[in-house]
Amino acid sequence: MNQDLEGLLVVSVEQAVAAPYVSGRLADAGARVIKVERPEGDFARSYDSLVNGESAYFVWLNRGKESVCLNLKEAHDCAVLSAMVAEADIFIQNLAPGAIEQLGFGIDRLRDTYPRLITCSISGYGDEGPYRNLKAYDLLIQAESGLSTITGNEAGMARVGVSVGDIAAGMTALQSILQALVARERTGEGRHIAVSLYHALADWMNVPYLQYAYGGKTPPRSGLNHPTIAPYGDYACRDGKAVLISIQNEREWAAFVNSVLEMPSLLTDPRFASNSARVAHRDVLDEAVRAAFAKYARDEMIGRLEQARIAYGRVSTLDDVAQHPQNRYVEVQTPSGIVRMLAPGALIDGTLPSFRAVPALGADTDRLIKEFLR
Repeated sequence: MNQDLEGLLVVSVEQAVAAPYVSGRLADAGARVIKVERPEGDFARSYDSLVNGESAYFVWLNRGKESVCLNLKEAHDCAVLSAMVAEADIFIQNLAPGAIEQLGFGIDRLRDTYPRLITCSISGYGDEGPYRNLKAYDLLIQAESGLSTITGNEAGMARVGVSVGDIAAGMTALQSILQALVARERTGEGRHIAVSLYHALADWMNVPYLQYAYGGKTPPRSGLNHPTIAPYGDYACRDGKAVLISIQNEREWAAFVNSVLEMPSLLTDPRFASNSARVAHRDVLDEAVRAAFAKYARDEMIGRLEQARIAYGRVSTLDDVAQHPQNRYVEVQTPSGIVRMLAPGALIDGTLPSFRAVPALGADTDRLIKEFLR
């Protein structure tokens, strides 16, 4: 297990996805993370029960934490949280707007009381502006940020298939906390970090924003086709399985036409003489490509693409993903047994990480109360 953050105490009053993502990654790196849950638990525990009775999101985001159930409307439980925060290096919260202040844990007071404390609040829209008090969930932010407008196909808009707004906010908060830890080593001072789902996802929307703001162009919803490069999209093969291919330059276009499509006449067709021309005549081009791909099973077509050195990706079903030869796996103990899950994206010195267990609801409550109210 990577222990780079061993010795750091993180207290997180958290629920759902964004804040648990942050604290979970800090726990992965060796920090001690105390997850403060309501007596009924983080509602993400009941998103589903598909992982041996556990929630998939909860298992993914909460390994390596200690769970304490506190009713923060009760003075005794607030005293427990106060004692934890007094010893913490990092305090994270993503309650509804204004809730943490009403409970007596306003960020300004905490920062004044504990100058070395790094605090992080995750909200829907931030602490300022006309939308600051609105409730916000991932799909709402996908819509509000404009991501939905550019996602989907000609038939309509679509949700990104994972909670991309929550994850964007979690990743943004994580990098900001790690930066704050480095700064604290130099200055001895903590800082407050405010992250919102909207602003995190809006940052990721900069390319379509800039294209619109400076070029007046709204990228079309293009399904699995690239909006500004052709051919760059998915095509069904004879067995019904699809391959997504990408042509990045004229050299690749010539190799694709000659060696994969075996249609050299396309190279002299003025409709396909440049990428811009191919995009303008995508319908005609796609018809030719589809006809060529339909002659071969997917594995046969992949062989042709590899021989021509054309970039491709299988359009994988979840069954394909579950059996993917590039997968790396880790095992995590949960209250319902060991779960084998896809590993994080980074290897450190070529080694897969190992992780501590996912906690049962309130598994550490009694022990933590005794520890901090000593």
